[in-house]
Amino acid sequence: MLEPEVFLLFVRPLNRSGIRYVIGGSVAAIFYGEPRLTIDLDVVMYLRDADIAKLREVLPSPEFYVPPAEVIRAEAQRPLKGLFNLIHMPTSFKADVFTTGRDEFNAWAFRNQRVIEFRGERLMLAPPEYIIVRKLEYFREGGSDKHVRDIRSMLKISGDNIDRAALDEWIRVQGVEAEWRKISTG
Repeated sequence: MLEPEVFLLFVRPLNRSGIRYVIGGSVAAIFYGEPRLTIDLDVVMYLRDADIAKLREVLPSPEFYVPPAEVIRAEAQRPLKGLFNLIHMPTSFKADVFTTGRDEFNAWAFRNQRVIEFRGERLMLAPPEYIIVRKLEYFREGGSDKHVRDIRSMLKISGDNIDRAALDEWIRVQGVEAEWRKISTG
């Protein structure tokens, strides 16, 4: 079993590199809600060409698998839904890297990120409204109850720190009103 903070294997080098990122997915949901196990780290990165070379430097082989530069570059240039994986080989822990592209929601997450200290590291977390909306999207795509539990946990624990107007707006913009109604009335 992996230690709960295994995601720091990626965060520490990213912090040293200066690559802009925000943590999303279940890891962020844990900080805004209740602890649970997760099998990967979701991170949104803003990648310039120089950052692609930095990734290989700060996540060196053979300890890490980093895709070839041309693969990362192609994903970073996608206007929407660019994605690649990083893997810490000794543990097989994976980071799903979503590139910012021209997605205004990703840009909003960067502008509204929350910075916290954890185990001596600064973590750049996507805001809770972003995590909730993305989890609504994942719920729509796959129907997994883990997203419902994460959302409800975040609302219970961090509800007073959630900007309800922003949440409502992004629920509308991202088209997840039906999923929100299912979760908020259940």
